[in-house]
Amino acid sequence: MGELRQIPGVGKQTEQDLIAIGYATIDSLRGADPEAMYEQECIRQGKKVDRCVLYVYRCAVYYANTAPEERDPALLKWWNWKD
Repeated sequence: MGELRQIPGVGKQTEQDLIAIGYATIDSLRGADPEAMYEQECIRQGKKVDRCVLYVYRCAVYYANTAPEERDPALLKWWNWKD
């Protein structure tokens, strides 16, 4: 299990997808744009992927950008990042 799996909502497949688009560590997600990441993933897969992937990416970037003691438990649930 890589360090990305520490992020709530990031499982084995999402971890592999993040690595494939250039995000191999939590630190690499700091300052990232979840919408741009989602578009990269759509291009990589050659199709529009499920919007839930965008919500997980939003959660992951929040996790990376927020100090552990400041993280809102509600925002560590990917489904709370829906449009």
